Amino acid sequence: MIVAYDPFIGAMRRLVTALVVASVLAVSAAPAATAQIGQPDIIQEHWYHSYATLTLDLNAWADDYPEIVNMFTIGQTELGRELWMLQISDWSQETRPDGAAKEVVYIDGGHHGNEHLGTELAFLVAEYHIEGWANGDQEVLDVLATTELHVLIMLNADGNDFDTRWNVNQVDLNRNYDHYWNTCPTTQPGSSAFSESETLANSIYMNEVVPHADLYITMHTGVWIMLYPWGKWPEQPSDWEMYHHIRDEVNSNISEIPIRNANQGLYPNCGTSRDYGYGVMGYPTFTFETDDEQFLLGTVEALSERLGEELDVMNYLIENVWYWRARLVVDSLEIDGGKVHLSVSNFGHASTSNATLLYFEDEDSLEFWLPGSDEPTEVTGAMDIQEIESDFNFSTPGYGFAVNATNSTVTTLDFTGAPISSGEGIWVLYYQKRAVDSSMWVGEAVNESAVELKAGESSMLPAPSMLLVFLAFALATINGRNGKSED
Repeated sequence: MIVAYDPFIGAMRRLVTALVVASVLAVSAAPAATAQIGQPDIIQEHWYHSYATLTLDLNAWADDYPEIVNMFTIGQTELGRELWMLQISDWSQETRPDGAAKEVVYIDGGHHGNEHLGTELAFLVAEYHIEGWANGDQEVLDVLATTELHVLIMLNADGNDFDTRWNVNQVDLNRNYDHYWNTCPTTQPGSSAFSESETLANSIYMNEVVPHADLYITMHTGVWIMLYPWGKWPEQPSDWEMYHHIRDEVNSNISEIPIRNANQGLYPNCGTSRDYGYGVMGYPTFTFETDDEQFLLGTVEALSERLGEELDVMNYLIENVWYWRARLVVDSLEIDGGKVHLSVSNFGHASTSNATLLYFEDEDSLEFWLPGSDEPTEVTGAMDIQEIESDFNFSTPGYGFAVNATNSTVTTLDFTGAPISSGEGIWVLYYQKRAVDSSMWVGEAVNESAVELKAGESSMLPAPSMLLVFLAFALATINGRNGKSED
């Protein structure tokens, strides 16, 4: 649940912030810039943050805009600086206007302390949406009504203030994640995966708060490029259709920024947050390399046209986040004896290679039938078909099916072992959001208007109840976890 705003808490936050700033300034080796409160137009110039000035700015946002900004710490750096998280959305609306769950976008910056422009781009994304909401910008209002932004602006606060790539333990935080850790030519990956408090805290937030994120972008600086998985291999990822679509749309309409597989576009790299996000969490992920220039703290620089262009790319990705997963809709479902003839369309720009139907005899049923099964499967709180049914094979005709991005398919599923001819029951479409193996599952009740029985059989099946819709989702991806802070 989102923490309600309390004026007393706001006052205390300011006091605590002052103490934090004082302590930080005492240990920081880098000069501190003035806070960005009342800064000029972000398209013209920008102040580069120390940890102290960032803390001031984020607390000001939380105090001034409690309707859309939640701020809290998710942990600490090795030197004890707080890892500030912003959750930005229109919290007066718990869901999208159509009742569906909001999309979730996760952004982090500052893995490398001396890559200040990457940190600032994460800041600018937050600033754009907060100020846009305050100014009544309709595009921003629409985004925050349908989307949650989770933004960790400065992961490596120690390295930021010392102006070094590494954290205080001389570890490259973007080589410290548990995805083929230390299996590429690299330097300073740490003693083990998640050996550093910064990366451990980030991974915990991913797994416990935003396990179902619809987009993950990590901000860096070094070259002008956007990188998608994989860093370890030159081969294209499973969801290449989605990545190529984004590449083509961005390059045609927004920016000429190169968008490539990380291994080919940069160099072999392992243990990165990008590949962890995709390969372990199942997110669509990008590394956003903002530019090839490095800036010192305490300076003011003109915000380049290129950085403004990159903000436009970010807005495109966020505004269209609904499409970065498979979105299956049943066009028709015809029951013919023990066979089910199914037509399905995919409105998303990601494919799914694992899709099937589940059949419940009634809305109170605690068991369901799979295609090809002679007996039902008991409902569990964390269902994974491949774990429950060891012999279930999506590639076998009559069991499951795939649907490519922005495409459709027609298939026949074998339900001869299930009691479907009675004219009673409820159907649930069950599939993975993306093609990558780590992608999460969703369960969506089939609209009764799409279901019909062959002539001579019983009438149409009843509409799915809210109870079963909830049950289907509980069986699938969310596993009782939501994307809001429970602090």
